[in-house]
Amino acid sequence: MSVRLSPRLAAVVNALPLRPDSRVLEIGCGPGAAARAVAERLTSGHILAIDRSAAAIAQAEAGAAEEIAAGRMSVRQVAGEDFALQAQEEPYDLVFAVRVGALDGRHPEAGQRMLRRIAEATTPNARLFIDGGDPLRELVIPRP
Repeated sequence: MSVRLSPRLAAVVNALPLRPDSRVLEIGCGPGAAARAVAERLTSGHILAIDRSAAAIAQAEAGAAEEIAAGRMSVRQVAGEDFALQAQEEPYDLVFAVRVGALDGRHPEAGQRMLRRIAEATTPNARLFIDGGDPLRELVIPRP
């Protein structure tokens, strides 16, 4: 079943450099439409969709039962600036966020904390994309 996306979200998902085995982290997933569309493109990969809102996570979980059951997607309620890998969780090689104020410059202090968390949870060659480009722009993940 194909996920119906707004033209804007479809452009974002289509622009992501996904591979079938990508490990993807979506920050601020909302109801999870983009995460489900990414999950459809993964075979051995996985997407973790996070959001600070319990209601958003409940919606994402309900809408993605098939993708979650297949092991291609999981959801977690956590703010991006508090995200950390859990025990035995593999790092991510692709991160994206749409309309996340900490990453688009609206909340710079939270953004610095979030970038540190992303650096700790990703592979050395991981890439980070946010909306606001055409349709995406890439941010540098700060490495110590």
